[in-house]
Amino acid sequence: MNKKVVVIGGGYGGLRAIEFLAQQSDMDVTLIDKHPYHYLQTEAYGYIAGRFDLHDVVIDLQDWCNGFKKKVTFIYDNVQSVDFEAQSVALCDGAISYDYLIIATGAKTNFFSFIEGLREHSFGVKSLHRAHNFRVEFENLLYKKLQNEETQEINLVIGGAGLSGVEVAAEMANVVEVYKKTIGSRINSVKIYLIDASETILPGMSDFLINSTHKRVEALGVNILTNAFIEKLDDNFIYFKNQEALKYHFMIFTGGIKASDLNECIDVKKNKISQFITDSMLNIAQKKNVFAIGDCVEIRDASGKILPPTAQSAERSAEYAAESIRKRIDNKTIAPFDAKVLGVFIALGGNWASGELFGVIKVKGYSAYLLKKAITYAYYLGLRLRINTGYKNRIKKP
Repeated sequence: MNKKVVVIGGGYGGLRAIEFLAQQSDMDVTLIDKHPYHYLQTEAYGYIAGRFDLHDVVIDLQDWCNGFKKKVTFIYDNVQSVDFEAQSVALCDGAISYDYLIIATGAKTNFFSFIEGLREHSFGVKSLHRAHNFRVEFENLLYKKLQNEETQEINLVIGGAGLSGVEVAAEMANVVEVYKKTIGSRINSVKIYLIDASETILPGMSDFLINSTHKRVEALGVNILTNAFIEKLDDNFIYFKNQEALKYHFMIFTGGIKASDLNECIDVKKNKISQFITDSMLNIAQKKNVFAIGDCVEIRDASGKILPPTAQSAERSAEYAAESIRKRIDNKTIAPFDAKVLGVFIALGGNWASGELFGVIKVKGYSAYLLKKAITYAYYLGLRLRINTGYKNRIKKP
């Protein structure tokens, strides 16, 4: 009898795990997600600035699963809890049993409770609906500028100067620059602010990435505020701990993440942002048949260093978990998880990027943009080919 493998979460990690698991003839694979789509969060910067359309950042999970020709079942439902002893996943509509389980539920924006008014007055980019709401606000603002209906100075603020924050700030600033050709000097009253409490943008990244990104973002006209501690927000102002205030139109917050809601329902060891703390083989609850991967986990390499919550980390942990399931079924030895960040590419507005590969190769400008685009396109093409197969399978049904 085939082993039942359940994957919770259709993000980067969940989909990568299924790509491997679906090739195993002795496994029946089920994907569960509370959304009917996969959201390419790494492309959020382009979507909210209007460079990409909706079809560029989402794919239909049902058609994607259909592309595996009945090897993968998709369940569009919300997971309520997991019973590790009964090996069962409770859904809003019923339950499903498993032999092996991979939890890949990702993370959401952490609107820090100690910043008064942050959740009420800012947008996130971790969820599609928040990114979409911001895109609508941004496009409405540009439209009003075009119609000369909005004449006052407008400050658009990105809180958090990590990877997502600088990409959003750079793309928005580039869009503002492009619009000078149609809106003219009226667009000059739109100002972009990038704010972070750290001493520099991209805290924790290499000097090359920090310096090249800083120069590019400044050249685009972004106002960079570091060592800036936000105390509270109201409808009109951002207040800093040094008693200064910044009038703003709207704000995107990318300053932190928190594990998904499901983590709160599972009584296992977690860190202060609710990420699971696994053993060296990415198992939780002392269950060798339960794996947790991606942003819902505090992932460490073999030396104990925490890996950044990126799509790359999610995919590496997914590959490890999927291969570990194969080895457990075959009674083979499993080595502890170990992965490194192989490279980082940062989209910085228009046809410009900055990146590193293997810590040795350093590129910036158009060449880095081409490399990032090639990597993204390869991932997107793989998803699209699978969807096309699934769509054709669906329309053949009577």
